Amino acid sequence: MSKHRKAPWEEDQVPAATRRVHVPRRASPAVRCSRKRRMVTKGTAMISRKIRNVMTREVVTVNEQAPFTELVRLMAVHKVSALPVVDDAGRVIGIVSEADLLRKEEYQDEQDGPNWLERRHDRVARAKAAGRTAAGVMTAPVITIGPEASVPVAARLLARHGIKRLPVVEENRLVGIVSRADLLRLFLRDDEAIHREIVDEVLLRALWIDPGTVLVTVRDGVVTLAGHLERKSLVQMAVHLTRTVPGVVDVVSRLSFELDDDRLPLPPVPLLP
Repeated sequence: MSKHRKAPWEEDQVPAATRRVHVPRRASPAVRCSRKRRMVTKGTAMISRKIRNVMTREVVTVNEQAPFTELVRLMAVHKVSALPVVDDAGRVIGIVSEADLLRKEEYQDEQDGPNWLERRHDRVARAKAAGRTAAGVMTAPVITIGPEASVPVAARLLARHGIKRLPVVEENRLVGIVSRADLLRLFLRDDEAIHREIVDEVLLRALWIDPGTVLVTVRDGVVTLAGHLERKSLVQMAVHLTRTVPGVVDVVSRLSFELDDDRLPLPPVPLLP
């Protein structure tokens, strides 16, 4: 068995200011499986869609006493849009985003004081505008995620809460941060890499299906599966597992089956004496 070669997003991350994102060159419009060649596979570990594999590990953080100007400077120098706020034990107690800092500008020329009729959201925004340190402008509590969580879970959290990033926490300590851009980077995989993983990991390793019976075509991340399988349940599993492969945009199934095992008769239930 050959050694699995790390994908671009599995490599150790470097600080955001110097991080380079490798964009693989696209393969030909349709990458097809060579049936004879694919009969013997080396086998590689299936790439996991876990936060640990896509998060940025080097995170710029601040403490509660960091002054406002230092927050602005750090964001500019490191080219980041948010700074987790941590305590002395490395626990995340808040996060400061560009939106939080812009409150200062938003209320800069306002002459009227607080209005007792204003909504809670506006009161919080006004309070942040008066903040001088990270403690005064940060958003708390923070929505976090664990490194073993899946990418779909992170995507749902970002969408549900209308946020752009999630601090990654393990045993109450900050170990990374994951953003929308990190999640989308999975779709930078080239078609040939996607094709190889479907054949080696989904068909051969997971389902024990001879790749010669299924033609896998990948074009711009859209996978087409064509062929004839023994059971309907195998068709459903092949489509489902293919959809979970990193970089897959959609799956088109042109698979047929010999036996509809959804309709197999149930064994008779023995009657109690």
